[in-house]
Amino acid sequence: MNLLLFTPEERRPDGTVAVGDRRLQHLREVHGKKPGERVRAGELGGLMGDAEIVSLSENEALLRPSLHTSPPGKLPLILVVALPRPKMLRRVLRSAAEQGVAEIRLLHSYRVEKSYWQTPVLKEATIREYLLQGLQQSRDTILPRVSCERRFKPFVEDTLPGLTRGRRALLAHPGDHPPCPRGIAAPTVLVIGPEGGFIPYEVEKLQQAGCETVSLGPRILRVETAVTALVARLF
Repeated sequence: MNLLLFTPEERRPDGTVAVGDRRLQHLREVHGKKPGERVRAGELGGLMGDAEIVSLSENEALLRPSLHTSPPGKLPLILVVALPRPKMLRRVLRSAAEQGVAEIRLLHSYRVEKSYWQTPVLKEATIREYLLQGLQQSRDTILPRVSCERRFKPFVEDTLPGLTRGRRALLAHPGDHPPCPRGIAAPTVLVIGPEGGFIPYEVEKLQQAGCETVSLGPRILRVETAVTALVARLF
């Protein structure tokens, strides 16, 4: 945890913030902090800076924050990824938040098992927790927007054209396709399928919606690896 995040609701009338949960555990057991010392801190949705540890007990840490720095800017990226299995989804959410992705769309496709949509990981509170872990790792305070697209065809035909308006649309897919561009740093929609890629029908629909098909080479990557590699390559 490189940034201790707190919410505006956790502020007390005098401006101090009391935290418990795993943030307290991290302060005590990982950082070994003591009263009077300072820790990097940020308000969720707001500024970053540091905080003085006023007091520290087994039950809570009382902090006095001093915030003065804006968080790093988000990437101009909408990440559309076929819903991976729950264990991998956790890592994808954390990684996307760490890298500064602005928006994440989780998409159904033929190779996505229907049972994946029943996972507790998709609960709003759980998604938020994994995103927070990514923000605290990379020192950011702004949560990415996350939504679920449970029907492939309506999304591609009705929603995707609006998302790609004014943005470059890329479909990362295994095969003999042009290499993914580097360092474009422009508003982009990046679509990543399940391991093994989308089925031909889905690829055709995405191409009809304006997506350029690109590749990272001949290897079939895990979804979490592909997300990290592609975002780093593009931005």
